Amino acid sequence: MPQLPPENVQDYPRPPALEPVAQRLRLILGGATVAETSRALRVLETHHAPTYYIPPEDVPATLIPARGSSFCEWKGVAAYLDVQAGGLTAPRAAWCYPAPTGAFRALAGYLAFYASAMDACFVGAEKVIPQPGDFYGGWVTANLQGRIKGTPGTEGW
Repeated sequence: MPQLPPENVQDYPRPPALEPVAQRLRLILGGATVAETSRALRVLETHHAPTYYIPPEDVPATLIPARGSSFCEWKGVAAYLDVQAGGLTAPRAAWCYPAPTGAFRALAGYLAFYASAMDACFVGAEKVIPQPGDFYGGWVTANLQGRIKGTPGTEGW
């Protein structure tokens, strides 16, 4: 099975970059498929694990608007969603940018998911580890090198 090529998160750009994902992504909650796609996009930002965004038509799970929003200086205002699948509800487990700004307009309507809220998330055949901390939504894979933001003391980088 092919492995992901090595990438150093310290080499990712700032401002972040948006690129297509070559691998198939799969997310599971309660034994049910939350999403499965070969048409994802990912955001690469210095010291972050990649954040993966999935087209809404590849998400069979039920999504319910949740309270609150956040602001990204690059992408704009994010809306949050509860995710229901397999008889479970994961609160505020997904987010999207309904009207992203600038270079991130292609993300409009695409959905990102916190790996920590799912039973499992996969990039290709590899099960991901959630990015450290409870704010960032990156997915850590074995090919990533460098120091990944998210642990206490790294928020201000």
